Amino acid sequence: MAHARRIVVKVGSSSLTTAAGGLDADRVDALVDVLAKHAATAGGANDGSAQAPQREIVLVSSGAIAAGLAPLGLPKRPRDLARQQAAASVGQGLLVARYTASFARYGRRVGQVLLTSDDTSRRAHYRNAYRTLEQLLAMGAVPVVNENDTVATEEIRFGDNDRLAALVAHLVRADLLVLLSDVDGLYDGDPASPGTSRITEVTGPGDLADVEIGSAGSAGVGSGGMVTKVEAARIAAAAGVPVVLASATHAADALAGRRTGTYFHRTGRRAAGRLLWLAHASTPRGALTLDDGAVRAVVQRRTSLLAAGIAGVEGEFSAGDPVELRDERGVAVARGLVNFDAKEIPQLLGRSTPELARELGPAYEREIVHRDDLVLLD
Repeated sequence: MAHARRIVVKVGSSSLTTAAGGLDADRVDALVDVLAKHAATAGGANDGSAQAPQREIVLVSSGAIAAGLAPLGLPKRPRDLARQQAAASVGQGLLVARYTASFARYGRRVGQVLLTSDDTSRRAHYRNAYRTLEQLLAMGAVPVVNENDTVATEEIRFGDNDRLAALVAHLVRADLLVLLSDVDGLYDGDPASPGTSRITEVTGPGDLADVEIGSAGSAGVGSGGMVTKVEAARIAAAAGVPVVLASATHAADALAGRRTGTYFHRTGRRAAGRLLWLAHASTPRGALTLDDGAVRAVVQRRTSLLAAGIAGVEGEFSAGDPVELRDERGVAVARGLVNFDAKEIPQLLGRSTPELARELGPAYEREIVHRDDLVLLD
């Protein structure tokens, strides 16, 4: 932890805002004080000509919707998507302005990066997101990442910034993910109940088999809870990124490598780039049913999906959308980005690629789902 060079830090709404909604400037400044100290620049001005920071910080920050509540006269976080988007539209500007002013005290620039899952499961969009973040870090700026709540629809939302942070940590090849919230770690029961204790380390999923995990935050301004944080930690750890889950008040200890919160050991290796996003951040727009031979080819031999192995199609989707691949019992075995519209596929079912090319033209010589755009599901 103490030697991690590139760190993704995620902070929740409850750690940045007042109980009534609206940003708490003192809390934001306290967080920035810690981040700026641990992202010290080796020397020179932060104008792109300076040496790269000794330690690079990517900040995934919630708080846009919460920050927009009070200015819009909303007493609490709205349930409907339209008013959430309106609150985010107002609050996102306030949030980034506050970070910009706070980091300016240390001569650090801030770059805003707003993402939807659609931006990161498609190949070209994924590369663009990676290049933008890399360039911001190379120029000494602090990327402030958030879900693009203003335009994101239910189909392309991450759902919570904990999961977004785990995926960003993988995207930027981070050495560590730090999840900050209003609790000081993961407990083996309700932290408010007598006899419960903090879990200091998690070495794998088995360590949590008998742990009761709460699902709701206490402040009522965020969208997640301990369940989303543990799931995010699981995603990151499985992709080779260790995780610290700690209280925002202990952020300095977490970044300094001192014992605090709950430490999740890495449990796997880094996965292929955007496939992690495809598995954990995409929402299937439809489904393709595969015959047994196609299931074996896709799952065991890791081949592309061809039209000859498809037994059925459902849903309304366009070329490039994520779809679920199911066996004939309806069990999802994979997820992938489809190369054809839903309305085109019925005429292709069960037919060989050479036959389709001869009859319909070279555009139909493609795979239905290419193996590079396909991820297997557990």
